Amino acid sequence: MSRTSLHKSMGVPTLVYFGLSYMVPMTVFTTYGIVNEITGGFLSTAYLLTLFAMLFTACSYAFMGRAVQSAGSAYAYTRVGLGSAVGFVTGWTVMIDYILLPMLNYLLIGLYLAERFPAVPAWAFSLAALALVTVLNIVGVAAVKSANVVLVLLQVVFFIIFFVYAARAFDPSVHPLDPFIRSDLDISGIAAGAAVLCLSFLGFDAVSTMSEEAKDAKHSIPRAVILTTVIGGLFFVAVAWFAHMAAPEVETGAAADVAAVTLLSQIGGNLLTAFFLAAYVTGALGSALASQASVSRILYAMGRDHLLPHKFFGTLSPRFRTPAGAILLVAVISVSAVFADVDFVASIVSFGALTAFSMVNLSVISTYLVRAERRTVSTYLLYGAVPTVGFALTAWLWTSLAPHTVLLGLGWVALGIIRLLWHTRMFTRPVPRMHLTE
Repeated sequence: MSRTSLHKSMGVPTLVYFGLSYMVPMTVFTTYGIVNEITGGFLSTAYLLTLFAMLFTACSYAFMGRAVQSAGSAYAYTRVGLGSAVGFVTGWTVMIDYILLPMLNYLLIGLYLAERFPAVPAWAFSLAALALVTVLNIVGVAAVKSANVVLVLLQVVFFIIFFVYAARAFDPSVHPLDPFIRSDLDISGIAAGAAVLCLSFLGFDAVSTMSEEAKDAKHSIPRAVILTTVIGGLFFVAVAWFAHMAAPEVETGAAADVAAVTLLSQIGGNLLTAFFLAAYVTGALGSALASQASVSRILYAMGRDHLLPHKFFGTLSPRFRTPAGAILLVAVISVSAVFADVDFVASIVSFGALTAFSMVNLSVISTYLVRAERRTVSTYLLYGAVPTVGFALTAWLWTSLAPHTVLLGLGWVALGIIRLLWHTRMFTRPVPRMHLTE
């Protein structure tokens, strides 16, 4: 084995665990109040619709995982399936997710801690968390990876306790099917809510980046992608169902961002709320630490390759050997958490995710049908019908996002196209590679 090859040590169970931990189980409470408000109380139905749509896209990821044996992700799959130019723009679009995920964590830490300690403004908690994570990332913390296991186990214990408390608090007047279907169901509202929830399913994209470290990647990656999607999706549906059965009335308006705290206080009192805050805030800090470290290294790789200004992005701190410039830029962007709201940031992240998912679905059609020498009825069904349905569903959810979200997202895409034209000198030079899996 080459010295530059990654150690192939991850089997299907390890890959699924990695994907589920990346999805962050507590994320179900991140948009709990917001999506309940958008859907009129049909959070469970919105998760079901999202799961249904994501299953087709997960199949497309699985198909492309067989065709691309190197580290995957939407960028690599689109580059192979649709060409380097489309791959570059897709990678650029996904970058918005990487950049905004730390901000989302800081925003939520501030909101939830301020709800518990109202004497301190939310922005103070957000900035304190941002400063702590930024310093730790610049200094470098090797223990973060091992701490991830503890954080996930803490969340598992919390959810076991949550299910017990929720089951004891079930409202006898609520029918078991009420969380899914009632006379006031509005499909457009469900779709709008499902579009926001797509950020909860980024875990299967994360699994695809581990191809070079997976045992028998041709088979283990596709299986892990599907299992991660199904297990994660059903878990989200279960949490939403239990929550509705225990507390069908959800806080809306300005209180929607922290409606989860009201829910937990109602069914479990101060004890459950305190446990939730401990699990959520530590999990959000760990997620912010990992996501800020990840995006800073991506920006460093792009700066090193002169896709971004080399002097600022492509150099390391002489003392700590970390990409300090890129880390600080992400921190500066994350300061916007002081002014942003959860709905807006979550929607922008979902824009990037849905765009990437759509491109992967189209990549399957191009790879297995357009370029294939042999085509049979089964290939048309597998590699034609499945990704077509997946593309149609993700495109539908994409158009269900708020207009200002789509406009801002398209502005980011346009900026990526401009950079592509500049770097290639109007395609007179090769399209540069982006390093989104470093």
